[in-house]
Amino acid sequence: MREIRFLEAVQEALREEMARDEKVFVLGECVRMGVLGLYKGLADKFGNERVLDTNISECAIAGSCLGAALGGYRPIGEILCSDFFYIIADELCNKAAKWRFRHGGKPKKLPIVYISSIGGYVRSDAEHSQSLESLIMHSPGLKLAIPSTPYDAKGLLKTAIRDDNPVVYLYHKLLIPKKGEVPEEEYTIPFGVADIKREGKDVTVVATGYMVQMALDVADHLQKKGVSIEIIDPRTLEPLDIDTIVASVRKTRRVVIVDEDTLRCGVTAEIAVQIMEKAFDELDAPIQRVAAANFPIPAGWFLEQYVLPRPKDIVIAIQTVLGRDLGAGDIKESFSSLVELLEVGGVMEKKKE
Repeated sequence: MREIRFLEAVQEALREEMARDEKVFVLGECVRMGVLGLYKGLADKFGNERVLDTNISECAIAGSCLGAALGGYRPIGEILCSDFFYIIADELCNKAAKWRFRHGGKPKKLPIVYISSIGGYVRSDAEHSQSLESLIMHSPGLKLAIPSTPYDAKGLLKTAIRDDNPVVYLYHKLLIPKKGEVPEEEYTIPFGVADIKREGKDVTVVATGYMVQMALDVADHLQKKGVSIEIIDPRTLEPLDIDTIVASVRKTRRVVIVDEDTLRCGVTAEIAVQIMEKAFDELDAPIQRVAAANFPIPAGWFLEQYVLPRPKDIVIAIQTVLGRDLGAGDIKESFSSLVELLEVGGVMEKKKE
């Protein structure tokens, strides 16, 4: 099977769905240019009427999506960073999420996709580095998809665009250059179905987005030390496939939950509580959580590394549930820079060697 980048998988999903349904269109800031490369070439193929550059106003983008959906279209609204969800909170969490509930189920369809980047590790400071999954989970009426592989990126986005309800689709910046197998034939991925990214028997690690890739690296590292890690990727946090997670916990009897949202009131807290409610007697050790510190994300790596989750933090959590030293300081780590991501997306010219 062919391998393509995460970025290319998203681009394919957009092109295929826009070709499939003329009611699908994209709007956002600089989408014709292709911020981070996601929308590059779309305007050339589908025209400026279906790839709309907007003013620098996230509120206008979010509100226009709602109006367009009410008018029978299927808008895809680009909100460059999830940090800006605070700006559009009324349009997103009050209006789009609640519209059909407040109007007796009318209209029957309200198809909107709000697509946004999440995550740090690229030195983008406190207003461009957050992962605000819990904000969306706390807003009834919104679905939430977070892919971790190119395969999931394409399949989940196609499902999101075809959904008749508002969907928030979050992708991590560091996944943009990630390569993976993606079939050329048509496929979609249903919401509410978690994926077992790696089977194991000693510890369950539930991880989201880029944290899945980090957990896979940790699992490879610990396999050499005789530790077998099972990795569960929910893929969607709303709806959440808690049954698959619980089934894995019943098998391994130990669980670590990893997400880049804050530790306090974040995704890890919600999943941990649901596991406690459904499988408390199955646990042989207290649940461990790995997440961002309750602190604004600094701009530079010198401080950023003390706020965001790192591979060694996952190893320490696994050590804790197993009750043995696994040498957390031994694991290597590397992160791409924002410049490298822009080069992959074709937004910046690649640096000469």
